Amino acid sequence: MKISNLFLISAILLILISCNNDYYPKPRGYFRIDLPEKNYQLFDTNFPYQFEYPVYSKIIFDTLQNAEAYWINLKFNQFKGTLHLSYKEVDNNLHEYLEDTRTLAMKHIPKASGIENKQFVDKENQVYGLIYNISGSGAASPYQFYITDSVQNFVRGALYFNTVPNNDSLAPVIKFLEEDINHMIETFRWKDI
Repeated sequence: MKISNLFLISAILLILISCNNDYYPKPRGYFRIDLPEKNYQLFDTNFPYQFEYPVYSKIIFDTLQNAEAYWINLKFNQFKGTLHLSYKEVDNNLHEYLEDTRTLAMKHIPKASGIENKQFVDKENQVYGLIYNISGSGAASPYQFYITDSVQNFVRGALYFNTVPNNDSLAPVIKFLEEDINHMIETFRWKDI
């Protein structure tokens, strides 16, 4: 009995002595994301538009059942992201396309903490547009835009990730891809086909 009591008292003393410091759990973290070096290449085919896009993305033609001519997707496989680009020919229906774009961006309001609009104007190349920067951890698409020449051509773009929406953890990637999309918009040119 004496040995078991001595062992119990020793164990209790050892626990009390070892627990004199406060324990702080490590904060929850996210995986480190290595971002590639910025480098661009020209997308110039028989499409009615051309632009520069990142070399670390891949252009895939949209093959969905309702896809139309000149619809493409820029796949960012490293980030599980896709920029969907849809083209429409304007025929006295520009207002309809603008309203559709606004409606699709505003569908994110329930999950967004804010939607910031930014105009884009390039008079020299007749490229005009509006960028929707959608913030909030639950927004499915953090970045959407449209560009048009307001006479004949209209392109809508939306960035989506193939992950559960948590834009707080994706913030470095979203910011990185926003810069690429802005570069794409700035180098966008209309072509006669």
